[in-house]
Amino acid sequence: MEYVTFDPQTHDVNKIATLRYNVDYRTYDNLFNSKEKAIAALGKNLKKDDCVKVIYDNGNIIGILIAYTHDKQPKTHFNSLKLLIVSILDHFVICDIKKDDFYIAELAIDENQRSKGYGTKVIKDVIDYAKKNDYKRVILDADFRNPKAKALYERLGFNVYNKKSFLKRGMYNMELKLYPEDQ
Repeated sequence: MEYVTFDPQTHDVNKIATLRYNVDYRTYDNLFNSKEKAIAALGKNLKKDDCVKVIYDNGNIIGILIAYTHDKQPKTHFNSLKLLIVSILDHFVICDIKKDDFYIAELAIDENQRSKGYGTKVIKDVIDYAKKNDYKRVILDADFRNPKAKALYERLGFNVYNKKSFLKRGMYNMELKLYPEDQ
């Protein structure tokens, strides 16, 4: 697999926007009242960003990964009030990122590529990257409404360390301590 920084000049913006939509489709559907409108807004909002990686396998886009640290976070561009609302809602439910954390914000595998081990491989690659770069934890969020994702993360060694909810959204904040003896 290969991870390439997203660039709207070279990547299929609609495909990447669709993958982002799939991560949180319930929220987008509530705000935009249509999948098409949500994907269009997400597409217009996408900019080149080192934190957004397009995942390739054998030359095909199979997913996206958005990951970052306390010091290096995605560039925020809001050309849509509704996307700003999503960001505000996220603020109340996602992990608090500490200095030595590596945060997986979004992982989306194309629907046609699911159940092939890609999600597991990506998480393991992120863990290896975080270890090599001396991060103490890999953290992520699992939506209360997505028990399959939570179960995957638990199989890979993540534990729930916090639960947050706001309005009708809720997340399990999960962590994998990379050097448990130091903690």
